Amino acid sequence: QAQLVESGGGLVQPGGSLRLSCATSESIFSFYRMGWYRQVPGKQRELVADLITDDSTNYADSVKGRFTISRDRAKNTVYLQMNSLKSEDTAVYYCNTVPARAPFWGQGTQVTVSA
Repeated sequence: QAQLVESGGGLVQPGGSLRLSCATSESIFSFYRMGWYRQVPGKQRELVADLITDDSTNYADSVKGRFTISRDRAKNTVYLQMNSLKSEDTAVYYCNTVPARAPFWGQGTQVTVSA
């Protein structure tokens, strides 16, 4: 049974927005620091958003000012709001702990930014 389930991806035009969701168990949500990663074929998976605490976040330079990570404690869900999307944001997006733990990788959700 998957412990982290991502959703919300899709096809969007450049400049558009998407909100990704990551549903998880209360034990993972409460105990671990969470982040969003993405992977493009042929490249290493990269951390793009890090929810250090509810009041402290960190982002990759490539998404800073456009992406926002947040969480809903009542729903054990982590979100990634993505605005002003660019073609280079096209990737499969995953949530995982920070640092990532191999058993927690889910299927990811595909985000495609194209006109």
